[in-house]
Amino acid sequence: MPTQKKPLSVEDLWAIKRIGSPTCSPDGRTACAAVTSYDMDKNEGRTELWLFPSDGGHARRLTAGDKDSEPVWSPDGKWIAFTAKRKDDEEAQIYLIAPDGGEARRLSSLSTGALALRWFPDSKRIAFVSWVWPDLDGDKAQAKRKRQRKDAKVKAHLSERKEYRFWDHWLADGREPHIFACEVTTGRCRDLLSRSGVALQPWEPSAEHYDISPDGQELALTVDLADEPRLMNEVDIVTVNVATGRHRTLTADSGFSDEHPRYSPDGAHLVWHSYNVRRSFNDQGRLTLYRRNGSGTRRLARRLDRATSRLAWASDSASLFMLIEDRGRQGLYRLGLNDALPARVAAGGSIAGFALSRDGRRVVFDRATTAHPPALFAIGPDSAGEQALDSPNQALLSRAAIGASREFTVKGWEGDPVQAWVVYPPNFDPKKKWPLLHSIHGGPHAANTDGWHFRWNMQLFAAHGYVVVGVNYHGSSGFGQRWLETITRDCGKRELADVEAATDFMLRQGYIDRQRLVASGGSYGGYMVAYMNGHTDRYRAYVCHAGCYDWVSMMATDGYLFFAKELGAFHWDNPAQVMKQSPHHYAKRFKTPTLVIHGELDYRVPATQALQYYNTLRTRDVPARLVYFPDENHWILKPQNSRLWYREFFAWIKRYAPPGPVRRR
Repeated sequence: MPTQKKPLSVEDLWAIKRIGSPTCSPDGRTACAAVTSYDMDKNEGRTELWLFPSDGGHARRLTAGDKDSEPVWSPDGKWIAFTAKRKDDEEAQIYLIAPDGGEARRLSSLSTGALALRWFPDSKRIAFVSWVWPDLDGDKAQAKRKRQRKDAKVKAHLSERKEYRFWDHWLADGREPHIFACEVTTGRCRDLLSRSGVALQPWEPSAEHYDISPDGQELALTVDLADEPRLMNEVDIVTVNVATGRHRTLTADSGFSDEHPRYSPDGAHLVWHSYNVRRSFNDQGRLTLYRRNGSGTRRLARRLDRATSRLAWASDSASLFMLIEDRGRQGLYRLGLNDALPARVAAGGSIAGFALSRDGRRVVFDRATTAHPPALFAIGPDSAGEQALDSPNQALLSRAAIGASREFTVKGWEGDPVQAWVVYPPNFDPKKKWPLLHSIHGGPHAANTDGWHFRWNMQLFAAHGYVVVGVNYHGSSGFGQRWLETITRDCGKRELADVEAATDFMLRQGYIDRQRLVASGGSYGGYMVAYMNGHTDRYRAYVCHAGCYDWVSMMATDGYLFFAKELGAFHWDNPAQVMKQSPHHYAKRFKTPTLVIHGELDYRVPATQALQYYNTLRTRDVPARLVYFPDENHWILKPQNSRLWYREFFAWIKRYAPPGPVRRR
């Protein structure tokens, strides 16, 4: 007798193994990816490397560490390099392991650690990023200062920079991210940017921000050449001679902010993203091709009105692979250098990363949908022969009842077409009445996608008996540049109109109970539910996670320069302009019960935003509950904290809008 499937639970969500983006063997036969699993009782996770045959054969575990990440296959196929913290490692180091197994060996031993790995083309060295004090030479000096800072009794942060924090950490200790090279045979590491005066941007630099020329003699970097780095600065592509450290700027007169350089395999070209931030701070970017023979640049795919990411060259240097977000999906595309538009190779869902085999015959990628967490797939570069790879989650997911999802288009602000995703409870019966739960995305220049979100999981919401709606309101990404800019200097009202239009549309379907409408959101989505509280009382309850509440006191955010661009002014220059977009300006109208959730370590939306909102609600005698995590940032990342988050979330909305179906009257 078959086992009856059960709706997804929080415990199920945390039992799912989280598969990272893959690296591919040169022959395309095997992919390697980091796989993270969590132990709810221990309140911790462990990340190991797994091998996945691209023909769909059985996956197997390659490493047994607990923090093994960022695997990168060597061009000659002999090694997989990865970062890990093991035994006495105070910082993550580079490790090597043979693809056929055996013990991993530590390659680097730097006091400042290693991240963002890239192999040199000859497989003899590995490039990586390490945060160093630029006034010091050698690791001994770096280690000494680091030890002094750690042992110091005073832990004050001192800064005169305009931007000194980022998301959840401080940038006030004077360190900057440099590119190093480590020799595979000896483990000897060298700072390739020592005393050069250039460094990568300090905003979480990754392997996307630099590349190595095919001859191994040059680096191309994303560099902020201003006197001090800032999030809103224009950045440039700088090349550095690996042997001498001499550098030159390729984009000084481009008029754009240029990032993410990639060398073609034949060495003839560089390609990068160019952003016209002088015209629009939220420019989605374009592709620039640079001829290394000195004959200039040209724009690729001029007709493309979508953002691209994760650029990679085909082995013949004649085309580029990339990810493109389009209308709530992110797919894999290929663009010939003379093509007007890219051609789709693999459809979304949401593809987060991919890797090419060295011979160009195979592409491996990870994809998620609203019905399935990330899993690996392989496909030919011509989009033929897509193959699902083995997944360690198959058994768990086979026992879970997954709700159906649909995509609708509704008439939003001034009749504009607006996309909305809907996920239904697994036992949905349209002949009955169900409560509606809005899950409003953050950003605002992001989107609800056909993807899997572990922190705001629409399947888990639906499993508790709610019809879940995710609206891609005005300003969302994936709909073109004009759509992105529709809310600039006028936040709130268009997005509200779009959410309300989706609610009206769902009510017209006949299966939504108008007495059980609730709305939730995080970050900018949290801003939206706070804004909605001052503009409508049709919803029975709100959940506001890490929400922007008061645009004036948001001057404490790490991104205050960005928010001034979004709102159109600083509050002292145009108080009325800022106030009309700020939820706190409408506090007299607040009526709807609200659950307010925040993390103390959130520097993007400072935690005092939650306290202000909660205090205002209670002063107004509006029912409210505060859930405050002293050890979390903008996101709730720890298993037991997440379990409490979901428990509080469901208990709150259940209090005002009980879940499940009722008979129609």
